[in-house]
Amino acid sequence: MSAAVPALLAAALVCAPGPSARRRLRVLAPVPTARTFAVPPLRLLVVLAGAGLGLVLGGPAGGVAGAGAAEVVRRRRERARERAAASAAAGELAEAVSRIVEELRSGAHPAAALDGARSDGPLAAAALAPAAAAARLGDDVPAALRRGAAERADLVGTELRRLAGAWSLADRHGAPLADLLTGTLADLRWRLAFEARVRARLAGPRATAGVLTALPVLGLGLGHLLGADPLGVLRDGLLGQVLLLVGSGLLLAGLLWSDRIATGPVNR
Repeated sequence: MSAAVPALLAAALVCAPGPSARRRLRVLAPVPTARTFAVPPLRLLVVLAGAGLGLVLGGPAGGVAGAGAAEVVRRRRERARERAAASAAAGELAEAVSRIVEELRSGAHPAAALDGARSDGPLAAAALAPAAAAARLGDDVPAALRRGAAERADLVGTELRRLAGAWSLADRHGAPLADLLTGTLADLRWRLAFEARVRARLAGPRATAGVLTALPVLGLGLGHLLGADPLGVLRDGLLGQVLLLVGSGLLLAGLLWSDRIATGPVNR
């Protein structure tokens, strides 16, 4: 038995796979994957942070109020970013249409002028990419523009539909495409200027709404400076909790309503 052990070891060394065989075995072997942990979305983290801060300051009702306030603030910032991105995309689209008109007036083919959108701004290039691809393949350009417009609910989507109408009119009736796009460009620039004027005039009411929203919080701080304990009143007892919940709900509802009033003229 003791003599068989060295013999088995020698046989194992002889039968051991070579370097090429070991590489093939490593390819066939399952590669261990790193353990990943699910990261909560930013929205949930913001709401939890607001709820935790409110819970510490105002008890259970404060936690609910803090979660609601965090969600409202997050939505307002997200909508502001969306409006800014939509305005930037519309501005880039106006520049792209202006370039297309200039190339058409200089004698360029419509497909070649539309294909130049790749050199425009990234937002305009993304909006005009389906139409440019359709023009290169000889496909229906107005249909591609309408498909791109169906995916957007902002000013860019509206102008893409207008571009599709102008392009379709030029294809069907032979109207000068440069003249039709010039009218579309003038309308787009007027809309951008009107939107800028409306937002400038609404800056004052928005600032007023923000100040009015902050007044209750400033009132709590003023109460503490005067020696009272407003947070203690709101945190302790059922009546304080109810008042905190109802007051914060009305405050957030007023903030959302003022935002709706302020953004209504711009969205029209």
